[in-house]
Amino acid sequence: MNKAEELFDINIVLMTLFSSLETISDENKIDLIYDMEATVPKELRGDSEVLLRLLTKMLTFVLQNSDRKEIVLSLGAPEDFLYEELMSFRVEDTNIAKEKVLEFLETDLTKDLEILDGKILYEETSDIHLDIPFKINELGYRRHYRVPDVAMLGKKVLLFCEGEETAKSIKKMFKYFLYDVDMGFDAFKRQGNDLTPYDILIVEDKLVTPEFERIIAGVQKNIPLKYVPLQDPHAVKSRSIRLIKPVTEEGIFELIVSLFKKNSSVKYTQISQEKKNIIDIEKLLQTEKRNLNEMNMGRGSLAGDNLHAMIEKKKGLKLPILDRAAGEENTKKVGSVYSYELKNFLDTFDHSDIYFRKIVNEKSTHKIKEFRIGLEKQAKLIGAQSMLNFSDILSLIFTHNKLDMLPIYPGRYHIELQELIQEIKSYLRI
Repeated sequence: MNKAEELFDINIVLMTLFSSLETISDENKIDLIYDMEATVPKELRGDSEVLLRLLTKMLTFVLQNSDRKEIVLSLGAPEDFLYEELMSFRVEDTNIAKEKVLEFLETDLTKDLEILDGKILYEETSDIHLDIPFKINELGYRRHYRVPDVAMLGKKVLLFCEGEETAKSIKKMFKYFLYDVDMGFDAFKRQGNDLTPYDILIVEDKLVTPEFERIIAGVQKNIPLKYVPLQDPHAVKSRSIRLIKPVTEEGIFELIVSLFKKNSSVKYTQISQEKKNIIDIEKLLQTEKRNLNEMNMGRGSLAGDNLHAMIEKKKGLKLPILDRAAGEENTKKVGSVYSYELKNFLDTFDHSDIYFRKIVNEKSTHKIKEFRIGLEKQAKLIGAQSMLNFSDILSLIFTHNKLDMLPIYPGRYHIELQELIQEIKSYLRI
């Protein structure tokens, strides 16, 4: 297959993009948000590597130069995606000088756009607007995410999160599945502060208090309300069912299926006369926001302790070295074969522990970041869960700018790599 005509999953490109930009996004305290139109196909044909490179360059420039707290990458496609169509990639409201944006677009992106046959659109409404042609994988394939049961469609969601653009993008993605979404305190007040009509309650994890969770647990005894925390990628507190930033259409699809894939065995006692499902969420969450502000004032001295706690928690996780079922599913999604991707991992990373030790000793930050991103991408694809956890630890170290911790990790990587290679060779019977 021609490299430019490879089959790829747009969600994997977006998640890899987010990982590669995570450090700079955290350093500049900017949330990167994806806003995907329902018409964007999940599987496309084209050059995903060049697309990823182009989007990484583009968003690195934006994150380094914008003073906004939220940056939205909008993806659009025609309603009738017949065979080969133009997909749009837009970034608006960056507050970067137009002249600076134009100079960047016409000098730094020209080569990659030429490879992709893309073009720059000059307009007042968007700071950056690129149109790039891609082919659809399956002709006539209109609905890209199909839930296994029609009963999973058309439910009602209550959503609370700090970022306005984050909330808007999540609402749009739920609309794909005909969901009705209420956002924020005002919408909930219009509902009479009553949780009874809602099927799902989504709350940004950092706003939540133990008291809030206790009250919600009581409500869940009365009504079949699904409570879902919205979490950052490296959240220490984790649940079996959660929504992870950055949210994509596939993330919403997987959440819906996991929430409603089987009937719950919990027995609910409907209480209609007593107002058991009416709570003052605004009071509870605002209290937590005040507590967070107080914590943030003294957070500097605790940052190192928090990082050590997060790393130790990750080190304590017992994860499979090679989750074959997950790897086979991942490679199938991208149109590849599991055994081929395992061999590719061996070809790429065998003896990479020597290289990793070298770049750590050289304190080559850029090379270490590139290495981590490549490792994460390949580990995720083949289902190397323990190695993926190791990559997450490296990401935490970069996020918290504690690069002085890196010298102890080449030895750990050597052990992780040898165990993984042994598992791969056992599977391939090498």
